[in-house]
Amino acid sequence: MSPEHSCANYLRRPRRGGGAPKFELSIVATSRLRESHAANAISDRGLSPISIAPARRTILAPLASRLISGGICGALCSYPLAWTHALPGAGVLVAVLLGAGFSGGLGGARRPLADLVLAGGALGIPLWLLGSCAGFRALAGQAQDLSAEAMRLHLPALLGWILFGCALGLVVPWINRAAARVMGPGTAPPPAPRDAPKRIVILGGGFAGMAAAEGLEEGISDADLASVILVSDQNALLFTPMLAEVAGGSLEPGHISAPLRTALRRTEFVRGRAESVDFEKRVVRIAPSTQRGGSALEVPYDHVVFAVGSVSNYFGAANIQRHAFDFKTLLDAIRIRNHVIEMFERADREGDPNTRQALVTFVVAGGGFAGVELAGALNDFARGILADYPSVPGGDIRIVLVHSRDRILPELSDSLGRYAQERMAARGVEFRLGTRVLDAREGAVVLSDGEIPTRTLAWTAGSAPSPWLKSIGLETDKRGAVVVEGTMAVAGRTGVWALGDCAALRDARENPCPPTAQFAMREGKALARNICRTMEGKAPVPFHFETLGALCVVGHQTACAELTIPFSRQKQLRFSGLLAWMMWRGIYVSKLPGLERKIRVLVNWTFELFFPRDIVQTIDLRSEDPS
Repeated sequence: MSPEHSCANYLRRPRRGGGAPKFELSIVATSRLRESHAANAISDRGLSPISIAPARRTILAPLASRLISGGICGALCSYPLAWTHALPGAGVLVAVLLGAGFSGGLGGARRPLADLVLAGGALGIPLWLLGSCAGFRALAGQAQDLSAEAMRLHLPALLGWILFGCALGLVVPWINRAAARVMGPGTAPPPAPRDAPKRIVILGGGFAGMAAAEGLEEGISDADLASVILVSDQNALLFTPMLAEVAGGSLEPGHISAPLRTALRRTEFVRGRAESVDFEKRVVRIAPSTQRGGSALEVPYDHVVFAVGSVSNYFGAANIQRHAFDFKTLLDAIRIRNHVIEMFERADREGDPNTRQALVTFVVAGGGFAGVELAGALNDFARGILADYPSVPGGDIRIVLVHSRDRILPELSDSLGRYAQERMAARGVEFRLGTRVLDAREGAVVLSDGEIPTRTLAWTAGSAPSPWLKSIGLETDKRGAVVVEGTMAVAGRTGVWALGDCAALRDARENPCPPTAQFAMREGKALARNICRTMEGKAPVPFHFETLGALCVVGHQTACAELTIPFSRQKQLRFSGLLAWMMWRGIYVSKLPGLERKIRVLVNWTFELFFPRDIVQTIDLRSEDPS
C-alpha cells in the first residue's frame, strides 16, 4: 500500500465521539504528498525543483449551493401548484422561489426527514392563504375576496399547497446532500494558529438562549475552537405561544416542551440557577441545589450571554401577587387548569347561589396577547366541561377580562381588536375596559370601578426583566433591562452580551425590539453570528429585523392575524375567523421543535374535534389552596 493511500485513509477516519470525518484534511494531505513526489521526480531528472501549486477547482459557496438546489427542488415539486391554480407559470415561479428559501433556511443542520415533511405540509396552510387567497388573485388583477364562499372555491388549491410542502420537505434534503457531494463543501481558508478553546456560557434556556446555542453549534464547526455551555433552571424549552392551549385543556403539558439536552447535541447543559457573575475573574457562579445539597459550581467563561427572560410584574401590589396566578411557565398553566376543575368540583356541591357563582367566575387581568388567549381558552374550557357538572347552571359561569386601555389587543389594528372583542363577547366573555385591578383578597378582586366576587385571578397585565440582573453590577434601564449596543454587546464589558426579554435592545434603525418569541429567536441567531465574528477578529454587526406579523387565538376556531407583506413593509394582510385560526395552527405546528411533538399536537387537536375536554386533575390543589 502506498504511503499516500495509507495517509489519506488514516485521516479519513472519524474522530472519537462522533462528528463528520475530516475529508478536507485528507485532500490537503494527499495533494501535498503528490507535490512532494513530483518535486522529487523533477530533481532526480536533473531539473531544478519548482513550486507546484495544488490544483483548486472552483466550488460554489454552501449557501449558494443550497439556494440553487432548493430552486431545482421547487421546480420538481411544483406540479401540485401548477395543477390547482389558474396561472401555472406563476405557480412554478413561486415554487422555485419557495424551494430556494426553504433550502436556504435549513442551513447546514440536519433534521429528521419526517420532521421536514410534516413541517413543509403544515407551512402549506399559511402559504395557501397568502398565495391562493391573496397573491395569485393580485397577479391576475382580481379584487381580494376573503368571504367564506370565495374560500371554498380555493379548497383544491389548499390540497395543492399541502402536497407541495410535503414534497418539498421530502426532496430538499436529498438534493442538498447530492449537491454537497458533487460541488464540495466549499473552499476552506488555511488554518490559523489556534489559541486555547473559548468557553461561551449562555444563561437562560428560553427562545433567545436556545436560538443562540443553536446558532453557535452551526457557526462553530470545530469543537476544538470553542465550547458552548447553557445554564438553565429548567431542562426544557417551553413553547409559550401554545401555553394557553395547556391552560384550556387542549394540549398536554409535555407536548409544548422540548428537552434542551436532546435539542442541543453539542452544547453542555447545566441544570441550575446563576447566582452571581465575577466580571474581573470571568467566572459564573451557579447556586447549589437546594434539594440535593452540594456546593456552588463555578464556570469560567470567555463570552457570557444573558438570556434570563422576564417575570410577572405586579407593580408592588403584594396582595395581588399573593392571590393571583402567574401565567409565565408550564407549571402556571397546569395550576390554572387544575384550579378551574377544582372550582367546578366545589361549585357542583355548593347550595348557595352567590357562592356558587363566585366559584365559577374567572378574572383575567391584561388585554394583550397572553390575556386574550388565556381568557378565550378558559371560556372554551369552562363551557366545554359544563356537561359533567349538572348542578352548575350555565348562566353562573363568568369569564371577565380586565384591561386598563379602551380596547384589547393594542398590538393589532383597531379593526382586528374590535373583531376579537365582539367575537369573545358573543361567546360569553365579559370586558371591563379602562379599568385597573387595585387589590385582591380572599373571595374578591377589587377594581377601580367596583369589586368582582371570585376565587380566581390570572395575572397577565405586566412583565419585567429578571430582577436578578440588578444585583450583578450591569447597567439597566428603568424597566430593569440590561442596556446593550445594537450588536447586543454590553458596553465596557468585553465578551458580555444580553438579548431577549432581559435586554434593552434597539436595532440598527434605533427601533426598540419588543419582548416576543419572534424577535428573541432572530436575536439569538444574530448574536451567535456576532460571537463567531468576534472570535475571528471581525467587528460584530448591529441587529435588525422587521416583524413578520402577529397571530392571536381568541376562542374555538377563531383567531386574528396581521401579516406583513414581504418587500412592502408598509402594507399588511389582515385575516380573522376560521382562516386565521388555521393559519395560527399551521405556522406554530411547523415551528414546534421535533417531529414527535408535531405529531402529538396534531393528534390532540384531532381528538378535540370528536371528544370532550378531559377533567382529570393532574395535581391536587386542596392542600395548597385554603379557599
